[in-house]
Amino acid sequence: MPHAIRIHEVGGPEVLQWEDVEVGEPGPGQIKLKQEAAGLNFIDVYHRTGLYPQPLPFTPGVEGAGTVESVGEGVANVNVGDRVAYAGPIGGYAEERLIDADRVVKLPDSIDAEHAAAMMLQGMTAQMLLRSVFPVHEGDTILIHAAAGGVGLIMCQWAAALGATVIGTVGTEEKAELVRAHGCVHPIVYSKQDFVAEVQRITDGEKLPVVYDSVGRDTFMKSLDCLKVRGLMVSFGNASGAPDPFPPNVLAQKGSLYLTRPTLFHYIASRQQLEQSAGELFEMVASGKVKIEVQQRFPLADAAEAHRELQARRTTGSTILTI
Repeated sequence: MPHAIRIHEVGGPEVLQWEDVEVGEPGPGQIKLKQEAAGLNFIDVYHRTGLYPQPLPFTPGVEGAGTVESVGEGVANVNVGDRVAYAGPIGGYAEERLIDADRVVKLPDSIDAEHAAAMMLQGMTAQMLLRSVFPVHEGDTILIHAAAGGVGLIMCQWAAALGATVIGTVGTEEKAELVRAHGCVHPIVYSKQDFVAEVQRITDGEKLPVVYDSVGRDTFMKSLDCLKVRGLMVSFGNASGAPDPFPPNVLAQKGSLYLTRPTLFHYIASRQQLEQSAGELFEMVASGKVKIEVQQRFPLADAAEAHRELQARRTTGSTILTI
């Protein structure tokens, strides 16, 4: 019988339980996927803790890759034996799973399952942020918080390939070297430097058109001070906790700023949107402009330890759970 990680009550990493599961056969429009790897993402922590509530019990994980084992009635876009990957439908921490066929994409021969599991959610999030939420162009200077993380490291490379100048915050000198090697021209070690003052210095006081913030409470209000008049604050994560409430008039006082809280799943809701986003990601990886750095691997059964490392900010790049 296949195994999966199951959550019966929300809480710390200890609630991640390794259990036997009954998968069954795919229904109409579904496939059964034999997974080779699942991605680890901060949204998994939000699901585990109940910040983003899910019906209990459930299997966490929103990203994975593997081989189609069987198909249900009416499935036409994939066949048994196809190598596929996905981002979105929860249930990824499993050896086998059922998933709607229209939510998976075929993998190019050049991309293996481990790298696919490490790149789908993070890579399509980067595509969303840089190409749709705020289309970055040559000559733009942008700020990316948590630049050494999975999304951050992809964004640094992608933005650099677009001709942007990347400023990125990191927690250590080692992470500063890592992001510098991946396209971040101005790493800021936030434990030693005031990133608002550094942005002012780097831009000669002009400040920025956009800030990408996945950290949340620790950086949110100071990020607003990095924006020029009518700049855009993109809040897409809460690694340090949700930002504190503030009156909307603060946005006016700081320069008629814009604020958005995008979610990838609204940007890949249709089949066309999914294929376009994944296609752009695959092209960037195939071209060598973006390299997917799988920096940590954990057996799926050790998902709790992977969560502890992620929350302690001891990970860089992408992390996968191997199956």
